[in-house]
Amino acid sequence: MTLRNTVTATATALVVGSFAIGASAESLRLGTEGAYPPFNFIESDGTITGFDVEIGLELCARIGAECEVVAQDWDGIIPGLLANKYDFIIASMFITEERKKQVDFSEPYYLAAMTHVVPKGSDITEFSNDALADKVIGAQAGTTQADFIEAMYPDADIRLYPTQDEVNLDMASGRIDMQVGDFLPMLDWTKKSDDGACCELSGEPITDPAFVGEGVGIALRQEDDDLRERLNAALKEIRADGTYKTINDKYFDVDVYTMK
Repeated sequence: MTLRNTVTATATALVVGSFAIGASAESLRLGTEGAYPPFNFIESDGTITGFDVEIGLELCARIGAECEVVAQDWDGIIPGLLANKYDFIIASMFITEERKKQVDFSEPYYLAAMTHVVPKGSDITEFSNDALADKVIGAQAGTTQADFIEAMYPDADIRLYPTQDEVNLDMASGRIDMQVGDFLPMLDWTKKSDDGACCELSGEPITDPAFVGEGVGIALRQEDDDLRERLNAALKEIRADGTYKTINDKYFDVDVYTMK
């Protein structure tokens, strides 16, 4: 697998890689965010990588496609798909009924849960609206985590941010009292990063299907039935032959497909 990278820092959508598998291959564009480690992020040399990207590129190889990776800000990621900026999205997107009104999804490629994150030593131990009415709570805008805190904590001071990195920065700096994020990235941030050492996961994982949906899927335009089925077949193939596990184990200590 060879990545060729050309990054333009001022562009909203950055073309940052391609997967070379032959001149006659079908050309597709894979949309991702590029700001959500360890699932998708941009290395210091401009390479976009992460679990989402590696899975996506492997699926491209299995369906015989040459895939260009396009990074897009989260708040424009579904509009970008609908505007044909890319052909599918693999960016840790929860499959929800609301999103199904705009796009179709593949079968889940990993399971989904959210979590509360609080500073170490915090007195926050109860997660009701009454208990958190005077607290500042953060999440990334346009996400199911944002939907969750707005629905569950209407009396709190809600702060929404363009990227997860910005939520983490304010959390580490003490500008917010709690955040809600995806379980696996938050576990990774609190256990493996210097700034994340400020904080810890708290409470039970949030698995309400009203917010986390049916899992995490690849989003496609609703008319692209053939591409969806080809990606589903390729996903089954990489699960069966161990390729998925090899990629999974580079990033996680559990199988994120089963959360075991």
